[in-house]
Amino acid sequence: MSLDELTEDIESRYADLGDELDVELDRETRNELAMLTVAFEPDDPDELVRRAIHMLFQTSVETGKLDFHLRSSHGVNYDEYLSGMTFEEMTGGNQFPQPQQNDDRRYQF
Repeated sequence: MSLDELTEDIESRYADLGDELDVELDRETRNELAMLTVAFEPDDPDELVRRAIHMLFQTSVETGKLDFHLRSSHGVNYDEYLSGMTFEEMTGGNQFPQPQQNDDRRYQF
């Protein structure tokens, strides 16, 4: 996988999600959501779900879990996705292959 494939996958999933997402809640999740709505009193319970997604995303970025999974599945990390280029492209490591140098002359003046 590559950076371009990751971008295509994200754009495709974004389009699939649309503006609304119906989520089935199990008993435990429904209980936790009820507790959170009582404690935080949001205008709409959907706001808590949005906050939860933001928190999961932030935690995944900070702990490196997002990078691990992106590297495993697409061969790039989140910083590379944000910049639009791989670290090799950023540093110029893949721009020009170095010919084999003759180390015999390395220290000659």
